[in-house]
Amino acid sequence: MTNTPANDKWFQDRAKQQIHMEQLKRAELFNGRAAMLGILIGVITEGLTGAGIAHQIGLGPLIDGYAACHTQFLPFCF
Repeated sequence: MTNTPANDKWFQDRAKQQIHMEQLKRAELFNGRAAMLGILIGVITEGLTGAGIAHQIGLGPLIDGYAACHTQFLPFCF
């Protein structure tokens, strides 16, 4: 079997694709672990402070407004 330029290009493209997929797998594994750690920290903080995760990240007023709207405390709903 001879090494033709087309054959070499195919091997290079295949190696590039495999390297990319390995990097993608590592990035997704890291992202998943970071998300699990973030949720765990949020739940622990909620247990210690009583503030829910939405309040911890600054969405508390939005959640409170939605709850007030659906319990008829506000004359208007957004």
